[in-house]
Parts: sequence; structure tokens; C-alpha cells
Amino acid sequence: MPPQPPTTDVFEQGKALFLAGLASYEVGRFAQAEQQFVASLALVPARVSTLINLAGTQLKLARADDALRTTEQVLALDPDNLDAWFHRGNALGQLGRNEQALAAYERTLAIDPALSAAWSHRGGILRELNRLDEAAECFRQALAHGADAELNGYYLAAVGAQGSPATAPRQYVQALFDDYAGQFDAHLVGVLKYQAHEVLVRHLAALGREPFASALDLGCGTGLCGPLVKPMVARLAGVDLSAGMLDKARALGVYDSLVQADIVEHLRSTDRRHDLVLAADVFIYVGDLAPVFDALDHVIEPGGVFCFSAERASPACEGFELLASLRYAHSETYVRTLAARHGCEVVKIVPESIRKDERGTIDGLFVYLAKA
Repeated sequence: MPPQPPTTDVFEQGKALFLAGLASYEVGRFAQAEQQFVASLALVPARVSTLINLAGTQLKLARADDALRTTEQVLALDPDNLDAWFHRGNALGQLGRNEQALAAYERTLAIDPALSAAWSHRGGILRELNRLDEAAECFRQALAHGADAELNGYYLAAVGAQGSPATAPRQYVQALFDDYAGQFDAHLVGVLKYQAHEVLVRHLAALGREPFASALDLGCGTGLCGPLVKPMVARLAGVDLSAGMLDKARALGVYDSLVQADIVEHLRSTDRRHDLVLAADVFIYVGDLAPVFDALDHVIEPGGVFCFSAERASPACEGFELLASLRYAHSETYVRTLAARHGCEVVKIVPESIRKDERGTIDGLFVYLAKA
């Protein structure tokens, strides 16, 4: 006996829960949105629009396996559903099943060749597979179909198809870390063996210049540096572009103040001065460091210390370069030139690894400067 359609009252209840789920999603309350979509489906089962939004929410919650199962439900009902194929590609990409993700995006584009997001996401998978010429063509197609010019231009630069911009697009960095906040520490430290925060603070302590009156943690993220540097300082402030990251940092209880802002904008606008400014693994999203050094003059006390980590550029590079990983790398020559230009003494520069990735160890530079 086929399932009976819901009564009018039940349907209206399901619809109200569906709309509430959309509202929760729009303000970033993804766990709540998921609960509302599931409750709606309990009243109005197999409703494609609800399942599609549930899959998108599960992707936001980094639960790709669940999203994949939800898209399968949709495709069983509607084999040519564009959104289901697109979400399926995203879920497979999150799971590292790249060839299957490419196939899902190809199916998506067969249904709608003008879907710019599918071109861009397909390009991202090809970039990760080091198929850079194919990736570049996808990013060009994304641009031709109306995709964000700054973001896809950045992707094109990363695969060597055009010149590098001075910095990563703001919306790219903010979205990346807002989405990553919940699993950031476990993945970065546990999986990638990230150690830049520990190395940076260890060599800082060895300088013997503590205690500091006031420190500013640029791009503080979830606060990995905070507990390590707090014993050295009377007051600790942090600034980051991602609200999700700042929520994690705030929960540590070690920062005296936290501000959501672009780091250069904050350096230019703040009235507070510091005798220590540090930045662990921040400049992988900033190519041209000159604006940072210019703005730093506004906040750092004479004799104050500025220390940071950077990925080490290839031997042929004397400035900065955007890598296919979407991260910037800097040369020691470039750092020394900027330091001299801004009246900073190079106390020491330590070459040491920052983290691992699928290709091996990432070499870094740990830079310690003193403001004259």
C-alpha cells in the first residue's frame, strides 16, 4: 500500500519547520537547521527541496558521508536533480574521493553547463590532482559564466595561469576558516602535524626579552599561540577575520581582548600599542607583506619584537610566490629587505618545518625582528 500524503495540518507543520531550517541556515546555525530539516522530513517524507537543503547543511557541518547519503535519496527520486549532483560532488571532494567528485561535477555540468560554481569546484579538484592546465580551463569557464572574478582569478594565479595577486581574497580566507573552525585544531595539529605555533614561541622565549607588557596575536585563529605566549605577557590581544575561529579562541580564556577584523586594517586603526606582535602561519594568505610592515609602524613600540612564520619560497624566488596549494611562500631575501626598509633589526631567522601535507614536509622560516 503506497504511503498516504500528509494531511493539510501536517504538511503546514512540515513546511514551517522547513522554513525555520532555511532561516537557521542563513544565520549560520547549521546544527539547528539540520534538526529542523530532519523534523520536517519526519512529517513530509521524501520532499526533494528539504532533502537538498539537508545535504547542503550536512556539508557545512563537515559530515560528507551523511550528505552523500542524502543526495542518494534525492537522486532516487529525481535522477537529474542539479543540486543533488552538485552537492554530491562537494561531498565526494570533502571525502578525498577526487575521481568520483570529478564525475559528479561532470554530470552536474551536463545538466547545466553554465553553473559557474560547478566549474570552479571541478577546477579545485583538478588543482589538487596537479592537473593544472585542466584546472585553469575550469576556472576560465567559471569566470565566463559569471563566477566571482577576484576569487577565480586567485585560483588561476595559483595554477600559474596569470600573475599572483598581493593577497588572498578576503572572502576566501573568511569562508575557509569559518567552515574549518570546528575541526581546525584536530586536523591541523593531529593530522598535518602543524607545529608553527610551538616553534615560533619556543624561539621567542630563547631571545630572553620577556616579560612583554602587551602582545598582539595577528590572525590568532582558534588561539593555538595564546596559551603558549600568555606566560610571557601582561596583556594579550588577538585579531582574526573569522568569527568562527574567534569563538574558539574566546573559549580558552587567555586573551584579554579579541577583535574580528582584517589584520592590516586593525593595525592601521587601533589606538593600542604593543611591544610584541606575532603571527603564526598567517602570511601563507598574504603575499605582499609591505602593507603589514607599513601598518606595523603604527602599533609597535621602539625596541618591540615582531616575529612570524612563513613558508619558504623556492630557491629561484627572491620575493613571494603563490603556490598551487593556494598558499603564499616568501624568500629570506624578501623578508630581510622589508625589515631593513622599516627600521627593523633582524635578530634571527630560523629555517624549520611548519607542517606536513600529502606531498611531504613544508619548509618554513621563523623570523624575529626588533624595532629600532
